[in-house]
Amino acid sequence: MDRDWRRYSLATRAVRAGQYQDVSDQHSEPLVLTSSYVFSDAEDAAEKFAGRRPGNVYVRFTNPTVRAFEQRVAAMEGTGDAVATSSGMACYMTVALALLHPGDHVILAEGMFGTTSRLFNTYLRNFGVAATFINVNAGRDEWISLVQSNTKLIVVESPTNPMMQVADIRDLSSIARENGILLVVDNTLCTPVYQRPHELGANLIVHSAGKYIDGQGRCGGGIIAGREGLVAQLRDVLRTVGPSLSPYNAWLFLKSLETLPIRMQEHTRNASTLAGWLMRHPAVDKIYYTGVRDHPQSELIASQQSGHGGLLSFRIRGGRREAWRFLDALKLISNTTNIRDTKTMITHPATTTHGRLSAAERGSAGVSDNLLRISIGFEDPDDLVLDLEQAFQAAMKRSA
Repeated sequence: MDRDWRRYSLATRAVRAGQYQDVSDQHSEPLVLTSSYVFSDAEDAAEKFAGRRPGNVYVRFTNPTVRAFEQRVAAMEGTGDAVATSSGMACYMTVALALLHPGDHVILAEGMFGTTSRLFNTYLRNFGVAATFINVNAGRDEWISLVQSNTKLIVVESPTNPMMQVADIRDLSSIARENGILLVVDNTLCTPVYQRPHELGANLIVHSAGKYIDGQGRCGGGIIAGREGLVAQLRDVLRTVGPSLSPYNAWLFLKSLETLPIRMQEHTRNASTLAGWLMRHPAVDKIYYTGVRDHPQSELIASQQSGHGGLLSFRIRGGRREAWRFLDALKLISNTTNIRDTKTMITHPATTTHGRLSAAERGSAGVSDNLLRISIGFEDPDDLVLDLEQAFQAAMKRSA
């Protein structure tokens, strides 16, 4: 917008001059930091607010940078659209507010992220939504037996965190379709690089974007992918309730998506090395990783995953005392509850990510006191082995 700025005072020039720039020729997506947008006239504002004309309205539910992130994830997942939220948990809350009503029923797979289970089993129950949990590996007849006339959603995480159990997404999508139910699949662990649930029949695909999508432990966010009409219902929740993604975080996610396929390969390569070493270690009772050949669901994994990522869990010989001593002895690996970073991280799920669940709920999920979850990063595997070995020695020496 050309103006003769000499006509205006210095204060006005300081606020207005150079405000409008064409960034359409930029090769890297611009970061659009604005809370509102300028309309060409009164009619333009009215039409956009009413949804009769495309365009940006307000940052709570429209932003060019966030929109670019949504379109890229939708393209990678192979869906018609996607909507971004402020966190992974905000994804589930958005789905619930858009699609559930008092008196509805939801079927959830056991072993999902602890906070996801708590949301449905505690807070949504307070609003009249009933939740039934079932082992993710239960047979088809068991899943069907839980379907009620008021069942609206089946929610699964595959693989599960931290037990690395895998849901038969094709089979569950068939059950959902036959009963007029929507299937929601959390694809955070595999990402669209290694698994595309939409191609297996899922209706909505959820990601905690601060994990592999970001990949560097910098920020939080979430995104839900699905067909256009379904996503439009979710976007209306953002407009009304406001669990929106920051444009800055969306820009970071956009940049990270460019390297996601390469990073997933490195995560998998390092995790496979560590998994093999842990399987042979005398202080390890059992290991959980979809990339090991003796995984009980290896055939199912091969049919719907093309890779495995960098998350695995193992049971140390002993109990919580040995697990804590092991954690406290580590010198290189970070004791933190995040996952999918360039840095290798470890946590004790029973007292952190799943600590708010009851002992019975943790038991059903397989989260025992001697379970440790480790997210493998990009360090040299030999250095990780050295750190793990000295920690094992410290934990076992003290328990002898």
